Amino acid sequence: MEEKKLDSNSIIGFVLIFIILVWVMYNNQPTPEELKEKQKQESVVSEKAKTVVSADTLVTPVQDSLSLAKAQASLGIFAGSAIADAKGETVLENEVLKLIISNKGGYIKYAEIKGFKQYGADGAVVQLIKDNNAKLNIELKTKDQKVLQTQDLVFQPTLTKQNNNQVLSLKLNAGQGQYLEYNYVLKPNEYMLDFAVRTQGLQTVLDTSKSLSLDWQLTAFRNEKSVSYENRYTELIFEYADGKDDYLNQKELAEDEAEKVTYVAFKQHFFTSILLTETPFEKVKFTSENLVKNEEVDTIQTKRFKAVMPLAFKNGEVNYNMNWYYGPSDYKILNSYNKNLDEIIPLGWGIFGWINRYLFIPIYDFLSGFISHGIAIILFTILIRVLMSPVTYKSYLSQAKMKVLKPEMAELSEKFKKDPMKKQQEVMKLYTKAGVNPMAGCLPALMQIPVFYALFQFFPSAVSLRQQGFLWATDLSSYDSVLELPFYIPLYGNHVSLFPILASVAIFFYMKMTTGDQVMAQPQQEGMPDMAAIMKIMIYISPIMMLFFFNNYASGLSLYYFISNTITIGIMFVIKNYIIDEAKIHAQIQENKAKPKPQGRFQKKMQELMEDAERQKNNKK
Repeated sequence: MEEKKLDSNSIIGFVLIFIILVWVMYNNQPTPEELKEKQKQESVVSEKAKTVVSADTLVTPVQDSLSLAKAQASLGIFAGSAIADAKGETVLENEVLKLIISNKGGYIKYAEIKGFKQYGADGAVVQLIKDNNAKLNIELKTKDQKVLQTQDLVFQPTLTKQNNNQVLSLKLNAGQGQYLEYNYVLKPNEYMLDFAVRTQGLQTVLDTSKSLSLDWQLTAFRNEKSVSYENRYTELIFEYADGKDDYLNQKELAEDEAEKVTYVAFKQHFFTSILLTETPFEKVKFTSENLVKNEEVDTIQTKRFKAVMPLAFKNGEVNYNMNWYYGPSDYKILNSYNKNLDEIIPLGWGIFGWINRYLFIPIYDFLSGFISHGIAIILFTILIRVLMSPVTYKSYLSQAKMKVLKPEMAELSEKFKKDPMKKQQEVMKLYTKAGVNPMAGCLPALMQIPVFYALFQFFPSAVSLRQQGFLWATDLSSYDSVLELPFYIPLYGNHVSLFPILASVAIFFYMKMTTGDQVMAQPQQEGMPDMAAIMKIMIYISPIMMLFFFNNYASGLSLYYFISNTITIGIMFVIKNYIIDEAKIHAQIQENKAKPKPQGRFQKKMQELMEDAERQKNNKK
């Protein structure tokens, strides 16, 4: 067979064909603009091809039929949230408050309190909610056995303005006329905003045999100078059972339950977040976790709060009208709402709270209205000590009388040292003849206890003192550090506060002045502890306790005690040296002893008790 050979004509033909193919490919290559458009189209197609299989992955809107079908399988009737803007948010803002509400979950993701700054060099505005420290979620149980969380679903927002109020409606749509709605209403110049949760047409979708579960959580960020002091006044408070209020203790993990709850407050030291409801929650579970395990290390957050509240169905629907409060823990502001919110401020119970509400707060507010807070505290202290001076006078007068009678009481002690009961009878007779009431010195001191305790509650609760300076103190609501220590002293801290030192010195001299007179006035009782020795020890122990206890407390409180004890020393000096004359008191007592004087009810009763005890003793013998 003859072999075929490749001739020159064939070679020329192949070369021409190759040249033509190269020319065609070159002329059909896309321009840079066409190439960019093509890549954009491919990106859109790729985005549409993403599959949504659960609510947790709803971060990108889906529109193709395949994705919607899978969302329908996962979310059921609420699959419409898959095509909403999950990254969208709405700002509500007035003169005192700024809020940002997220479409995803429909909850407040940011809350800023205007006009108040955090402690620190940067001076950032106080933010109660930020960096995902808050959570609001409702668990939805459908009739087809699905369990959905609203925090994972995307709401459709509608913002309107009605009578200068900003109204935000967030709806989780389930179909035509079927939705779960959050409704926020922010009014001008208000820390309180209206909040409503309601359902429409979902009785055929949701399992209405059980209440919905509303879960509210918040992790409190530190806002003040002393994390330990702030944490001491950070607590969960709630109102229940028609006006009763209670709080969770300061344990590492505290839990409690209450019925008919009308408000829940996650209170920080000077700021608070409150959820109020017109329809009481039937039964609420509370949790408070202390996050400050080590005050040297745990300095960012203080406590983590949680409240789980039931939302009951009524006629197949949920309809709760509520309120949110984000603002300062200010007694006047909270009291103005007439919702018992002033109980959140720890002003003390009973008479202590009464003194603060109706006496100390009005007086101090009046003084601080036209002078600086440091000067206001000094004038406030002077006014209180002047008002209490009659009590101080009565107390010292009683001590002076007892001091004059001490020699005669010592004689009775020696004469009846083998018969204590008889000695007590004779002492009571001496008191009666001399016209001296041994309780007169105790009662004035007891009268000062409510004032002392009320002031101890008043100063840490006064938000008006926050970041107000005086002399070397930069913040009267916190400690006044004049020296930072390179180490930490247990119960004392890593700094030295000057006002507690001054207050401790004043207490020392005050006790030195008063305790000596008390010891001299009281005779030593046989078989009883040596009161003189005990009181001498207390002269030194009390100032040291004051020094340690108040080193981390509000400098305004230490300033008050320093001024108060200094003024008291001055008053006692004047009373002792210029008002009370012991010689005249002694002459008056001798004159009283010469006059017959009937026993008082108290003295008569004590006399009868001692005589009865002596008869019983003799009968036993």
